Order: sequence, then C-alpha cells, then structure tokens
Amino acid sequence: MEELTTEEITQNYTAMGHSVDLINAIIAGDAMADDTAEDKQACVDRNVEHLEIMVAQDYWTDEDMTAVNAAITAGQGYTA
Repeated sequence: MEELTTEEITQNYTAMGHSVDLINAIIAGDAMADDTAEDKQACVDRNVEHLEIMVAQDYWTDEDMTAVNAAITAGQGYTA
C-alpha cells in the first residue's frame, strides 16, 4: 500500500471526528430525529465500522483516539 502523506492522515483524522460527532448526535437525539429507527441504526453501524477500520491503521502517531474509542463503544451499545 502507498504511504500516506501528512495531509492525508490529517484528513482521515478529521473524517473520524465527523463520524464521532454524528454517532454522538444520533445517540443524543440531535441528528436524524425525523428518520426511522432503522435508518438511525444503519447510520450508527456504518460510522462505527468506519471508525473501527480507521483506528486499526498503522500510520497513527500521537493522535488522541479517546473520543473515537468512546464513540465506537457508545455506537456498539446503541439500539435505535
């Protein structure tokens, strides 16, 4: 696999933050309020899967994964 640039790693970390925000907002009832439970669950599940894949990457250095890991745990326990 091609080595990522610092900019690409930063973009990936930013995207992870967006997934964290979305998972937390759905769980809190602040996002997708008008969507079906099935749609909310599917969105949380997709974003948790994305975070799990990204956390497992070997290019991270000193990025703080605390919020990411918390969102994964919260999302895994979420039932719409």
